[in-house]
Amino acid sequence: MDKKKRIYAIGDIHGYLDQLGAAHARIARDRAETGDDDAPVVHLGDLVDRGPDSRGVIDFLISGQARGEPWIVLAGNHDRIFTQMIDMPPGEFRYSAWMSEVMGGRETAASYGAAPSLWRSDTSNRERLAAAVPEAHKAFLAGLKLWHETEDLLFVHAGIRPGLALSEQIEEDLIWIRREFLDDPRDHGRLVVHGHTPVDRPEHRGNRVNLDSGAGYGRPITAAVIEGRDCFVLGPEGREPLFPKE
Repeated sequence: MDKKKRIYAIGDIHGYLDQLGAAHARIARDRAETGDDDAPVVHLGDLVDRGPDSRGVIDFLISGQARGEPWIVLAGNHDRIFTQMIDMPPGEFRYSAWMSEVMGGRETAASYGAAPSLWRSDTSNRERLAAAVPEAHKAFLAGLKLWHETEDLLFVHAGIRPGLALSEQIEEDLIWIRREFLDDPRDHGRLVVHGHTPVDRPEHRGNRVNLDSGAGYGRPITAAVIEGRDCFVLGPEGREPLFPKE
């Protein structure tokens, strides 16, 4: 067996429980072929919004961690917004942007039984949504990590502010950054594995790997395995090498 340290990663989920299950099935098949049951799985955030079953996704992840699966779950910008929609004081609660087709909060609210068609005001919206979300889900969302690091890799939802030490990074960049990170060709010390910015298929840019293959827009969720700095996408036929490109 390859002696390089192995770790799995799953890109943005966006409420698609069936695809999340399929991604884990591909990981289970790879585990069976390699005999490695202990390698962790990092979920890169954006658990909720747009897809039909955000509640089911969170239930799935909570249940897996509770039974001892080596799963790490990171916070994405959509997860933070959802938490804000639940926790903001009534006078500050603004749901219209979150409920838009772009953000996809309507589907998340519906998965919790908070039917948007019944909502009347900011205050009643917040109270209805807050009451519908189980306390265990609120605690889970509040406890999501912003990053996970190994000797060779840094996993984060959106990216990092280039040139700053990890200790100096701020949450806004870690879950929202795009161009300043995506367009920067410099080596970041570790290979940065991220999501957040949808691409048609997973990309390896030498200094970063993007695993957001657009589940929020109806495309498949990507599952990958990384050994050292070698990355493979887990497809229907098994491992497919993901080589760096310019």
